[in-house]
This record gives sequence, C-alpha cells and structure tokens, in this order.
Amino acid sequence: MTLAAHRRNRRARDAEGGFTLVELLVVLVILSLVMGLVGPRVLSYLSSSRERAAKLQIKSFTSALDLYFFDMGRYPSGSEGLAALARAPAGESRWAGPYLQQGSVPADPWGKPYEYRTPGRGMPYGITSLGADGQRGGEGENADISND
Repeated sequence: MTLAAHRRNRRARDAEGGFTLVELLVVLVILSLVMGLVGPRVLSYLSSSRERAAKLQIKSFTSALDLYFFDMGRYPSGSEGLAALARAPAGESRWAGPYLQQGSVPADPWGKPYEYRTPGRGMPYGITSLGADGQRGGEGENADISND
C-alpha cells in the first residue's frame, strides 16, 4: 500500500467519526472514578434531606392538629387518626377543615404512612415516621422520626 493510499484510507476512517474501544474504556474509567467519589456524598445528602422532610411534615401535622383542637375541642382519636385532618369525622358539625393544604394525609418521604397515637409520650398525641426500613428503632436512615 502506498503512502497516498494509506492517507486516503485514514481520511475516510476519520470522516466516519466514532470512537475507538480504548477511548470508550478511558471515558468509562473516568466516569466510574467520579461516581466513586461523588456518589456516596449524593446518597448521604438524599437520606438527610428525607429526614428533614419528615421532620417538616410532622411539624405541619402538629400545626394542623392544633387548628383541629381549636375547632373541635379535642385531638383526633386513635381510630380517627391523621385522616381527621383531611375528612370530617362522622357526626362532627364543628369540623372546619380540611386542615392540610393538599387535602389528604401525605405518606412519609419513604412512601409509608405516618403513625398517629393518642396519647403520646408527654403530649396529647404522637406522630412517628418509621424511617426507611419501616420498622421500629434503627439507626441512620432507618431511625424513627417522632414529635415526642
């Protein structure tokens, strides 16, 4: 093959574009290194933001329950639960809700329902999110988040 023919073949290959296997492997190695360094930080930020969101929702429930108390003269019973903030309990004419902006009781940031109990520990009621695992107790992301 002559030098001119070799140059023509090279130009034709270059005109096709594309990447070589080595170039693709280098890019994959760089991406995996970046994800190895950045990934854990992003995941820890995501878990801490879910915990903060659960705490904010519980504070929102607390405010709604106080409004419910002012209207009804009592907090919802254990059987009525947080649903009483969104729908009037049967036979209650003083109910002036809904007391939640969205008109329904949201799930916790992990998609599970909040637990409402009456009485709470040292309070007339308790609200708890069981964390990521949905089980009592736990540490870190699996820890319970409660108002009492």
